[in-house]
Amino acid sequence: MTEFLAKPLIDGNNFLQLLWFFVIALVFAIFLFLDGIDFGVGMATRVLAHNGDERALYMRAIGPHWDGNEVWLITGGGAMFASFPLWYASLFSGYYLLLFIVLVGLILRGVSFEFAAHAITERERSVWQWANFAGSVIAPFGLGMMLTSVIQGVPMDAQGNVHAGFFDVVNLLSIVGGVAVVFFSFLHGLHFLSLKLDENTSARMLNTSKKAYWIAYPALVVFVILAFFFTDFYQRRTKSTLLITVVILAATICGHLAANKKRGGFAFLASGVTLAGIIAFIFNGLFPNVMIATDPSKSLAVSAASSSQYTLEIMTIVLCCLLPIVLIYFSWSYFIQRKRLLTDNSPEAIKAALAE
Repeated sequence: MTEFLAKPLIDGNNFLQLLWFFVIALVFAIFLFLDGIDFGVGMATRVLAHNGDERALYMRAIGPHWDGNEVWLITGGGAMFASFPLWYASLFSGYYLLLFIVLVGLILRGVSFEFAAHAITERERSVWQWANFAGSVIAPFGLGMMLTSVIQGVPMDAQGNVHAGFFDVVNLLSIVGGVAVVFFSFLHGLHFLSLKLDENTSARMLNTSKKAYWIAYPALVVFVILAFFFTDFYQRRTKSTLLITVVILAATICGHLAANKKRGGFAFLASGVTLAGIIAFIFNGLFPNVMIATDPSKSLAVSAASSSQYTLEIMTIVLCCLLPIVLIYFSWSYFIQRKRLLTDNSPEAIKAALAE
């Protein structure tokens, strides 16, 4: 095992290892782009909604999508298990408690939709709406902490076992990373609501967004400074890391400008690119490793963590067959649900909407 862990680079002839590293990065980027909507909307239910009915309306906006969006996280974990089993074993065992907290957040958010919709009293509905908010904060914060903890390097032995202590997981960079994912998910959710609700509510979402962006700029500067000192990304992979940093900053500026001009669609795409850029930043810095150890000689390389060539070949065939179907399904589901929600539920308003 030790000799495999010591391999420094991916085998140049094994294209499939590189492909599946990219596929896993892409799946997590899609997850953060799509489920970031749900996290942000869940936060908005308490930050911006005025009453229980308005909170229920926000939850209706993501009702047709949230469970499908969450599947991308499961897909990412499954793809990691099948293509890079040693990576899966090291990451999930080393961050077991943090991932358990993330799971609790996802469960809270998941059950809240059904229980809030079937609540008998206003108090019961409020409890489950609070659960939706709590889950929408806990899950992205925990994921952000894990992702930015991994890139700093963790204590590992020669067999790939992670022995992460409290301060290996909870430190300045990981806390800032968790807050960044929460904050940009919140902006992403606001932009989505601006596309789904009436014009007055849409304007309120974008007004809040354009003010919140002034917090994003210093937050990004702090994150970059911490990443420079806590990781070796800017020293080891200078050009690509700087390029991704510029893309994240440019997307943030474009989102701010779009919110100022009341262009909710452009703002939504820009905030999504920012969230996806966070994943690109992390995976770019990890390569050619999948786990970075505090002792570089014990880092887990892509070539060491991967499954057999035959397994990767079978997975690639399945990917080519299923991925187009999945993408078509998701595109269609968002297309048929593209209209704004009714905030006026009077018979006249419903009749007018159906006539469009």
